[in-house]
Amino acid sequence: MSPKKNIPEVIVALDVESKAEALELVDDLKEKIRYFKLGSRIFTSEGPALVRKIDRSGCLVFLDLKFHDIPATVAGSVRAACRLGVKMLTIHTTGGMEMMKAAAREADRFRESGGRPPLLIGVTILTSMQTEDFELFSPGRKEMSELVLELALRAKEAGLDGVVSSAGEAGRVRKEFGEDFIIVTPGIRPSGHSEDDQKRVATPKSAAEAGSNFLVVGRPVYEASFPSQAVESILRELEE
Repeated sequence: MSPKKNIPEVIVALDVESKAEALELVDDLKEKIRYFKLGSRIFTSEGPALVRKIDRSGCLVFLDLKFHDIPATVAGSVRAACRLGVKMLTIHTTGGMEMMKAAAREADRFRESGGRPPLLIGVTILTSMQTEDFELFSPGRKEMSELVLELALRAKEAGLDGVVSSAGEAGRVRKEFGEDFIIVTPGIRPSGHSEDDQKRVATPKSAAEAGSNFLVVGRPVYEASFPSQAVESILRELEE
């Protein structure tokens, strides 16, 4: 029997200027895409109202605000996100074990009260960073993947559901932490597409083969002349 093929779910990043642009994309893609990512750019301008509108459209929100603060503040942010109804959110693993544990406890409280908390995803090393960038706070390391694995381990021990990882490290994360640990991979670029400001990019196929559960695609979709066709091309690549 051949091994089961991993087909990750595609998340479209709504890194656009306005609510109107964001909702137009959601309306255009909602038959093909369930998850839409709201980062600090659009959330700062449009706030919780946009989350509620996307939720009412039948789609799911990945709130990518990368919480990084003292434990009490992050716990409060997670509590607010639970009440808002987002389905996934990010927390910086470099914020420390106590901060991550506080976030996980808040999600557990929401679950115990009968709610369904969002998946808590730890940010390891941004895909826009290169080795020389992180050597400043991690001197002497030869492999970026070593630091990613250490941060992923701390995220798992703290009770987070998974991590953000480039495709280059995703295979090692999957091997170390098993099938139940969620891997979200940004920096996805279909074959032939510009890398833009990302440094550690991957094609949909290579990220799937590495074991990623979710692939975040932004500019190749929202800058396309026909975003729906761009999504269809990515989905075909994953299914082939």
